[in-house]
Parts: sequence; structure tokens; C-alpha cells
Amino acid sequence: MTTTYLKKIDSTQTYLKNLLKEKKVNAPHLVLADIQTNGIGSRNNLWTGIEGNLFLSFAISLSELPKDIKLESCSIYYAYLLKDILNNLNSSVWLKWPNDFYIKDKKIGGLITNISGKNLVCGVGLNLLSAPDTFGKLDINISKYKLLELYIQNIEKKYLWKQVFSKYKLEFYRNKDFYTHDDNIKISLDTATLQDDGSIIINGKRIYSLR
Repeated sequence: MTTTYLKKIDSTQTYLKNLLKEKKVNAPHLVLADIQTNGIGSRNNLWTGIEGNLFLSFAISLSELPKDIKLESCSIYYAYLLKDILNNLNSSVWLKWPNDFYIKDKKIGGLITNISGKNLVCGVGLNLLSAPDTFGKLDINISKYKLLELYIQNIEKKYLWKQVFSKYKLEFYRNKDFYTHDDNIKISLDTATLQDDGSIIINGKRIYSLR
């Protein structure tokens, strides 16, 4: 995966989308920034970018995605690949459905996905060194460059969705004391049941991540 390194940018995701649109790069490609001033979080919220933390976006051709995955669940898939690396390095990070990284009850980052032409673009923000009020940070020490190297290696293994999901579903119980949003309405995950395609059912309604 080729990589563009930047000192400072408003949004790695917006920058990468523009590179793809202008045909300046081809997928797979990754953009990494030291500082991000206007990062895009879930539901278009701002993700605060403090220097020293991890800010990246990468693009993968839709034709290269696992054949058994629904596009709506790509955020779970690629977030889990990163979480799995951190767990193997003795972090206690866990993945709140569908795309948020948590240490205990504090959010430390997230991953969002969207479609740009014939590519899937994933944006990642992770508090490695410091965090704003109400947020947490990673509980192990690792350089962003080493973490990036391991993450790319995991992505390039091209696991099937069912391989990743079989592990994620064993951890889904950790969501029961938390919430998600549907049409900007806050919904408890206490009674949510996880489906094989990554969606959840709450009060008889099926919800996909759509992030």
C-alpha cells in the first residue's frame, strides 16, 4: 500500500478523496498526518486532532474487499483488524458497535467508512498519547509508525468477513451498557442482538452501521 505523509492537514479523509477524484493516486493508498485540524468523526462530528495521536485514511478498491462482506459492515471489519493488533500488544481496547475504540468506558478513537467512486475510504483517529476531556487514550506505548506497519500487514492478509466476525461476536456482549444512534436518536444496546452480516436488531428493527 503506497503512503502519503503529511505534517498538517484539515482532514486525511477529504484529502484522500480529492487525490482519488483527481486521479493523482490509485487504491490501495494511505494518507497519514501528524496533525489533523478538522477530522471527520461519526455522524459528521469533529474529531479533535492533537499532535502525536494517529490520524490516517486509506482507500481500497471495492473489488478487493472480502467477497462475503456487506459494505455497511466494513467499519466493523477494518476497525476489528486494528483492535486485534492492539490486543495482541496487550492493550485492553475493545470495539463498541460498530466503529468506536474504547478503553473501559472511555472512547479513544474510531473508524468511519464511505464510498468514493469505485473505492472504499476508511478514516481512522486514535488517541495514542493524549486525549481531550471526556475521552481516553491508548493504554500501551507504541509509535504510530509501528502501529501503521502492523495494521497494513493485517489489512493485506485479506481475511474473510466470517473469520473476523466469528471473533467479534464473542465480544459483542460488552456493548450492553452502551448506546448507538439511529437517525440521530440515541438507542440503548442493552437488548441488541448481533446478526451474521454485522447488523443489529433492536426492538424488531434491523440497523446497519452505515458509517
